[in-house]
Parts: sequence; structure tokens; C-alpha cells
Amino acid sequence: MSERTLTKADIVDAAYEKVNRNRVEMKAVIESMLSIMKQAIKKDHALLISGFGKFEAYDKKARKGRNPQTEESIVLPPRKVVVFRLSRKFRAELNGEE
Repeated sequence: MSERTLTKADIVDAAYEKVNRNRVEMKAVIESMLSIMKQAIKKDHALLISGFGKFEAYDKKARKGRNPQTEESIVLPPRKVVVFRLSRKFRAELNGEE
């Protein structure tokens, strides 16, 4: 298993190799797509890509925590969290169950 992480530049390069456009155009397309995805998650709190999965944002409430170095009790502020759930089709493909 590779320890290397796929980067945005890798995605641009892969898209560039598949279509007849230059890297600058492909970078703009990828940036635009990611922007659309981020806006959808911010606005609708969900983004569904059929055959791939669903990104969902939800609010976490403030909660009690503890500083592990000082053992001091603190209150962790509320925040938004995004989770990703694989589609059944992609999960089966990932596990070799096609």
C-alpha cells in the first residue's frame, strides 16, 4: 500500500493526460469543481456524488474537554464537522466484491 497522498496537482496532471486541454485550463476546471463542492457543503450541508459517496456537514455542540498536559478542564467550542460515507457501489468495488 502506498503511503503517498494524492494531491490537487496530481488530479490536475491526471485530468490533463485524459483530455485535450492545457494544464492551466485543467487547473481552473479542478479549482472550479472544488469550489462548487465546498459551496454545496457549506450551503446544503451535504454533497452527493452518485457511485462515489456523500459528504455531510453537521454541527458539534460545545463540550467539556481536558488539557492532557495540565489536566485542566476546558470547554471545547462548537464547530462544524464534515464526514464522508462511501456509496454501496464504491464500497463493493473497494473491497473487490464487484
